[in-house]
Amino acid sequence: MAPVETQPLTISSWPQAILHLDADAFFASCEQAVHPELKGRPVITGKERGIVAAASYEAKARGVQRGVRLSEVKKLCPDAVILPSDYETYSLFSVRMFEIMRRFSPDVEEYSIDEAFVDLTGLRRSFHGSYEVIAEKMQQAIETELGITVSIGVSLSKVLAKVGSKHKKPNGLTMISGRDIHRYLQGLPLEKVWGIGPNTAAFLRKFGITTALDFARKDLRFVEQHLSKPYQEVWHELNGRSVYPVVLESKSAYQSISKARTFTPASLDETFVFAQLAKNLENACIKARRYKLAATRLVVFLRTQEFTGSGVEIKLSRATAYPVELFAPLREGFDQTYRPRTLYRQTGVVLAGLIAESATQYGLFDDTAKIEKMGRIYDVVDQLSEKFGKHSVQHAASLPTKQQAQHEGARGDAPQRTASLFKGENKRQRLGLPLLHIKV
Repeated sequence: MAPVETQPLTISSWPQAILHLDADAFFASCEQAVHPELKGRPVITGKERGIVAAASYEAKARGVQRGVRLSEVKKLCPDAVILPSDYETYSLFSVRMFEIMRRFSPDVEEYSIDEAFVDLTGLRRSFHGSYEVIAEKMQQAIETELGITVSIGVSLSKVLAKVGSKHKKPNGLTMISGRDIHRYLQGLPLEKVWGIGPNTAAFLRKFGITTALDFARKDLRFVEQHLSKPYQEVWHELNGRSVYPVVLESKSAYQSISKARTFTPASLDETFVFAQLAKNLENACIKARRYKLAATRLVVFLRTQEFTGSGVEIKLSRATAYPVELFAPLREGFDQTYRPRTLYRQTGVVLAGLIAESATQYGLFDDTAKIEKMGRIYDVVDQLSEKFGKHSVQHAASLPTKQQAQHEGARGDAPQRTASLFKGENKRQRLGLPLLHIKV
């Protein structure tokens, strides 16, 4: 990146306006919106997993944190409302939320299910108001139509916008103009800056740099001498110079694809645990084939009921995204990690070292005719899955997962959305129905 001579923290205008929106306690807030009687009460999702997946602000105020076991939650917050996660409903809320954002700007980056970046640059004339007014209208529209609150930060770069959205939660709106950057970076720990991890923060502390402002005020020569390009980019962003664009396209390039699922109750059954692992593999391969990618390495991992994990990485003889070619190395990895008479609660796989399917090279002894036939078979499998739902056709290795529905057991009540089916739906496929918030 070419050196920039502008002194840090002196930008006073709005050459660019980037908004970062972060939904407040998203999963729990969706439950409160669907069930108005839960408003103001401590709501927790994750009943099916036995740990907290999300907690409302009322629950957080009582000390409940994500990842805490539900047995601990009952001690911290005896009156907590604990619900099974309803990811289908959360996805519908997410779709509606992004639709509302696009009314204000066509440039929306869906960063995650409950986060987005929006480029507002040049839109003040269209809305006859400041960037703050535009952000307020967006925030109000989401709360009115969906019944959830969001926190928003607006600044000159993505990193600064993220600083703003975290500054005042829940339901906060923080504008960080060029002349005010220093006010929001002073006292902000390095670890709280998007893109700076604990190891980099520990390294910078050796130079007396403890806050985001300390880092932003270092000269470019120091940054280029001691840090790699990603951290140089963060430094520019903290100084109000936008480096990271708002990306509109869906992600289509992957270095790896991971699939993991937790099942309850935990299982001692070796066949059942391997079947869960095989289903993870099928899911990962479906995604790889969708993007025409093939894996050169396979990672297998298992997690016990005591939250300890083990895994192994296997190098493949030929890049592939066909499960039938991967079951042998999958079994090899499973046998290396599985311990008899141990309760397992999660399995997972990672397809690593991904390359373009077209770049796959056959070995001297590969049966190319057989491989091409296999490709045609999986094309048909993918077409059937598209028409009738994922896993409408699945391998025998993963069939034992049907013995027990995901998360079924003592804790596993079904989410409300899955309790009944609309006309045209089945257990594998739901209609993309718009979710309307009805005020009571």
